[in-house]
Amino acid sequence: MKPTTIYALFVVAVVGSPTPPSSARSNIGRTQRILLNSKITAADSSKVFEAKSVWGQLDYVSRKYMATMETYQRNTGSPHPLSSLFKIRPVEKRVTNGNVPLINDDAELWYGSIEVGTPPKTFTVLFDTGSSDLFLPSIGCIETCDGHAQYDPSASSSAKDSGQPFMLQYGSGETEGEEYFDNVFVGGYEAQNQTVGTALVYSPAFSKYGDYPPDGLSGLAFPEISDGQLPQSVLGFKLSTTPGDSELLVGGTNTSLYRSDTLMYIPVTERGYWQVKLDGISRSGEEISGSHGTPAIIDTGTTLVVTSDSIAQSYYANISGATAYAQGTNTYWTIPCNIIDSAVPTFTFGQRTFTVSAPTFNLGSDDNSSDCLAGIASSSELDFTIVGDVFLQNVYSVFDYANARVGFAELT
Repeated sequence: MKPTTIYALFVVAVVGSPTPPSSARSNIGRTQRILLNSKITAADSSKVFEAKSVWGQLDYVSRKYMATMETYQRNTGSPHPLSSLFKIRPVEKRVTNGNVPLINDDAELWYGSIEVGTPPKTFTVLFDTGSSDLFLPSIGCIETCDGHAQYDPSASSSAKDSGQPFMLQYGSGETEGEEYFDNVFVGGYEAQNQTVGTALVYSPAFSKYGDYPPDGLSGLAFPEISDGQLPQSVLGFKLSTTPGDSELLVGGTNTSLYRSDTLMYIPVTERGYWQVKLDGISRSGEEISGSHGTPAIIDTGTTLVVTSDSIAQSYYANISGATAYAQGTNTYWTIPCNIIDSAVPTFTFGQRTFTVSAPTFNLGSDDNSSDCLAGIASSSELDFTIVGDVFLQNVYSVFDYANARVGFAELT
């Protein structure tokens, strides 16, 4: 599928009420406060992790970045600078345009509502910051769409058939259909003529009666932005597993959620991803070998922090009882539950340190042992670090398109 504009690829990803509540405070006007939902809540903090789910998450990360780097090269004509580090696996050639191999993320899902068409109809979509697709089940869907709200282009006066097919590979099945152009409404803002994939066949991974609550998926890209309806080309995020405590603010930041005096920015080093320089990862005051100055991608669509094997091995090397579990190119670690709270990482960006809390680093206990899943995993395909929600739940995050920078601040 063709990448869409900032609205469809980033703002459209998670939305809510078109009118911000009066209690929402911001540093600018005409912002829109959007409440986010998570598949996992704080009430699940005592959950037992499943190895199958962890492998699924790590495989998803691998396939997502393989696909998006291929898309970057297709759209720009040049390979992404990190593609020489990422070991892209061969992909079977398909007959449709813009095919990408992905699987469903079985991790925390940050999702909300969008409106599509004229008159607008409401859909829920998964917030996947690492892909660039927006698709919904079509009214003509013949497989695995039951229970989802379905998009009917014939019922929208603004829908236009692009004449292009699309197909995405998701786990055990394909998602395929036709591309339309239609208007998408995000928290009171309208994005016209956005590319919408209308799925005639849905992968079983998206079954409403399985474990996929949203109707569809909307991704994130980093296109050049023209300053239009938004008061500022800025998005502010707070992610939390506490119900009602997560939000996206469109057009600014919610100053009630973070300490303004701690907000700092780091420049994006390469457009395409929210890629920045990581000044280091440390544990108990000791910097982890190899972590200083490495590229890092800030990815709200990835649960774990995923780094290179060498950095992860150095991180866990001196932790008593830390155990590695490898499958294919991916590895995750467990730490005895009685000491994992003392093994949390600290990340340094722009010479500012941010320490991950114990509850976000500890992703649950192993039902068959006294060990807990730790929040840093690795892939032999990576020589950079993907900074996911294990870190991002500990900060207020700001994505500034106009100035190509990412901001972090301490939460209030």
